[in-house]
Amino acid sequence: MRTDFSFDDDLRVRRIGLGTMRMADRPDQRSGPTAPIWYPPTDRAELIGFLRDAVAAGVDLFDTADAYALGAGEELLAEALAPVRSEVMIATKIGNTRPAPGEWVPVGRPEFLRQQLELSLRRLRTDRIDLLYLHRIDPSVPLADQLGALDEARRQGSVGAIGISGVDAAELAAARELVPISAVQNNYSIGDRTHDDIVEITRAAGIAFVAYFPLTLGAAATDPRAAEIAAAHGASLTQLALSWLLHRGDHLLAIPGTTDPGHLKDNLAAAGLRLSAEEMAALDAIAGKES
Repeated sequence: MRTDFSFDDDLRVRRIGLGTMRMADRPDQRSGPTAPIWYPPTDRAELIGFLRDAVAAGVDLFDTADAYALGAGEELLAEALAPVRSEVMIATKIGNTRPAPGEWVPVGRPEFLRQQLELSLRRLRTDRIDLLYLHRIDPSVPLADQLGALDEARRQGSVGAIGISGVDAAELAAARELVPISAVQNNYSIGDRTHDDIVEITRAAGIAFVAYFPLTLGAAATDPRAAEIAAAHGASLTQLALSWLLHRGDHLLAIPGTTDPGHLKDNLAAAGLRLSAEEMAALDAIAGKES
């Protein structure tokens, strides 16, 4: 099992990165599905230290979006990673607006996407975004227009690679007919295998599948077989879930989000677990209960 993934000769990263969506608001507001992700973080200095420690621990893929805290997430990453900018890959997303804390509304008009890209470049203090995703497809705008705006930026040099997020197989196929797609970011885990088909499509195409919410355990949280396999490796169930995901294919990457140094250390250690074919078969059977 490979521990890194190469987007191209200049973009090679470890397969466990860090999702930064929850680095907003107050620390007590960050958990659960109703987290607002609305205001800049109240513990900004602590988070900057955490992000720099993450780099020292080996993280070189950081994921954010212009919609996270209305751009404050990008600004946080820019400040934290400025000393090591050439050593890490930053992925961000555009095309999802936040009219209110509980709303996420896709807007894919090309002129809007061009503006959001410019704002992301400014907030990230860079002239080139390593990986830029279309955050969500706007059904009211032709996909060719939406992805065309991103591809124009790629050809001009302000974007390195193009990704697409929250898509099904038909949408991915349509996107690939229009522009080079280097990454798909969808939810995927041992507890949620909704996108098994996308995993196989991206495997065949050599496209990165970047899994968000990769620690959802589902049936593995209570199945004794999962506990036995984890114990045999001296691992936690979340480490086992990450290892299972990485074993599903060398093109799979994970971006678990955390602000806890201990959790980060545990997540990164999952890359060192080696599961046998028999263990993977048992875990696949457990995961099959959720598919």
